Amino acid sequence: MIVFQRIRYKNILSTGNAFTEIDLTKNKTTLIVGDNGAGKSTVLDALSFVLYGKPFRKINKPQLLNAVNQKGLMVEIELETAGRKYKICRGIKPALFEIYQNDKLMNQTASVRDYQDILEKSILKMNHKSFSQVVVLGSSTFVPFMQLSAAQRREVIEDLLDLQIFSTMNNLLKEKVSQGKTDIREVQYDINLLEEKIDLEIKYQDTIVTDVERTIGDKSKRIYEHKETIRKTSDEISTYEGQNRTLANRIRDKDKTYSRKDSIRAILDQLQSKIKKINKDIDFFEHYDNCPTCKQDISTHFKNKIVDDRRNNLDETTKGLEDLEKQRDQLEERIQEIFVVGEEIHELNTNISERNNNIHSYNLFITQLNEEIEELKEKANTVKNDSTQIATLNAKRDGLLKSKVELGEHHSLYRVGSELLKDTGIKSRIIKQYVPVMNKLINHYLQQLGFFVQFELDENFNEKIKSRFRDEFSYESFSEGEKMRIDLSLLFTWRTIAKLRNSVSTNLLIMDEVFDSSLDNNGTEEFFKIIEELTADTNTFIISHKGDVMIDKFRNIIRFEKRQNFSRIAA
Repeated sequence: MIVFQRIRYKNILSTGNAFTEIDLTKNKTTLIVGDNGAGKSTVLDALSFVLYGKPFRKINKPQLLNAVNQKGLMVEIELETAGRKYKICRGIKPALFEIYQNDKLMNQTASVRDYQDILEKSILKMNHKSFSQVVVLGSSTFVPFMQLSAAQRREVIEDLLDLQIFSTMNNLLKEKVSQGKTDIREVQYDINLLEEKIDLEIKYQDTIVTDVERTIGDKSKRIYEHKETIRKTSDEISTYEGQNRTLANRIRDKDKTYSRKDSIRAILDQLQSKIKKINKDIDFFEHYDNCPTCKQDISTHFKNKIVDDRRNNLDETTKGLEDLEKQRDQLEERIQEIFVVGEEIHELNTNISERNNNIHSYNLFITQLNEEIEELKEKANTVKNDSTQIATLNAKRDGLLKSKVELGEHHSLYRVGSELLKDTGIKSRIIKQYVPVMNKLINHYLQQLGFFVQFELDENFNEKIKSRFRDEFSYESFSEGEKMRIDLSLLFTWRTIAKLRNSVSTNLLIMDEVFDSSLDNNGTEEFFKIIEELTADTNTFIISHKGDVMIDKFRNIIRFEKRQNFSRIAA
């Protein structure tokens, strides 16, 4: 998790030569207010500039420089992630870009672009697009997730799920695939040269010998390939067997768990019956003054004593019932886990059986090939002449053939790996697992915001929105207020997913003029409820020019003002 701690800036936009400093962790909720042009939103541009070297709003980078002072723009931010403290400094006139790790300046021999890559990929682990979807929601320049292209949507999700490593690996594999093709061509060229020499040396030998030797080479290659396959398959079996033993140990308590469940169920039934009887007794003594059987009066003291005893007994029994219900629920979870593990064991056993059958088949092939090779050798020995030069050339050729086979195998593996690492491979499988979680969270936040539709993203991140009457809509079908509810729900979902994955998770959430136009009173109230849920590990900043009516909802207020044409935080 990235914890943004402090930001300070000067000579950016309307901010003068004195540093404006904001503690980003001091309060869980902060309202930023001020008149139009007072510099409320400057913190967004400062944050975007120091992290990514560009403004947050749609202005040119040179326009960030204060028009009066025209120099000395400086933004500094302190953060902590992965147990390391970082300080990032970036400036204009003079140009500056520095990263400090634990108060030590990081190597600056790299280019600015490479230095930025280090910051985004190794420290922040998010690009500017993900930053604008997870950290900042700005009304003026914000492009909602639903308005991004398919490629841009995928890029955001891959950042959230920390899938960039697969793209890096794919690029490396592409280079290996390309190099593999070159190596195979070069080996094949050498093989071709040797075979031409062999043809010149053995032109006196008849066609039979040549064919026999070539056939033997092919069959030997096939034997080698089969043995390699058997070795790899045996390794897979060993791995599956180890996994099987581990899983079996995890469910050793299976019988005990089921027995305990039955015992608890019986005790629960007894307690429920007891509670019912106690309640019946209490009801009787509270409503009857004489015995319905003997018609004798029941004294008030006796009734009160009996009722008190029964109530005490009821409390004890009810507590025991609740404790047992908790135990029952825990056992149910354990039983579900045992079932899942049993399914995994079954799947492993199936895999082991399949691979044992494959090994048996390959061994039969190898036996058959060896028999055929022996027959061919006997045939060849009767017709070929012994030649040292030819033998030497053949040895070199065989070595190259083996190298080619090995290169081909590596090349095939690299190609398979590259295919797996494409967008349609491993990344798609991971994304597919998270899509239902995303949809569940999105609809959860939509309901909290009082927007009762069924929102669903598919694996290509296309939306399907249905009303309670099952009418289908698109994002563009809704009003600005309804769109804002969708945008907020997506924002909260991305932050939750990021926290689960520990990818682009951060404490900082900044929203610029979210309430000023698109959210009604009901939506605003529901939004604050969600914000309260986030406050455990989130520092939320709300920028608004209508903030005066919401001051009581925030733990901290920052008011910006303009003095002598320069923005500053009011005293």
